[in-house]
Amino acid sequence: MGHPSIKANLLSAANSLTFVRLLLAPVIFWTITERRYFLSLCIFVIAVATDIMDGRLARKQGKVTNLGGAFDHATDCIFVVCSLYALSRHGVVPWLLCVLVAAAFVQYVLDSGAIKRKGLVPSKLGRWNGIAYFVLVAVPIIQNAMKFQWISDYHILIAGWTMCAMTVFSMLNRVSLFFRRSRSGNE
Repeated sequence: MGHPSIKANLLSAANSLTFVRLLLAPVIFWTITERRYFLSLCIFVIAVATDIMDGRLARKQGKVTNLGGAFDHATDCIFVVCSLYALSRHGVVPWLLCVLVAAAFVQYVLDSGAIKRKGLVPSKLGRWNGIAYFVLVAVPIIQNAMKFQWISDYHILIAGWTMCAMTVFSMLNRVSLFFRRSRSGNE
């Protein structure tokens, strides 16, 4: 038995859920930019649900692939960057975070050797940062949709700058691990 074809993997139910999230990225950008926060909240909930379900479905159906994992992570990155950029246009989070999230994802792909079909190699800090990005997007959306502010915009902005620092730290950690692996492989 050979490997499943790329076409079959791309058309899997799990990847279809991921594709829905990808399609929602420009929509959430628009809804946040236009301050349509209840709609933003609905889209965010659908995006999180598809993010949770796609991996579980792939595992259940035995269709976990490096390509599917890369598609899932890339879609998460695009969704988060679109959301953060829209929020940054309102001064809620620093625009620099959008750039850092995108750069960290590119580093993640390159460092993992995913281009050579080795699959993505996650880090604990990177995983926690990924979750924190979604939380950072969720808080202002929920607050504005419910018209109830329990965390000030100032504190959300501070959290955004903290995430900038954590993202840089994560990227530096990956560089350090890369060089340690390279040195141990050459000796």
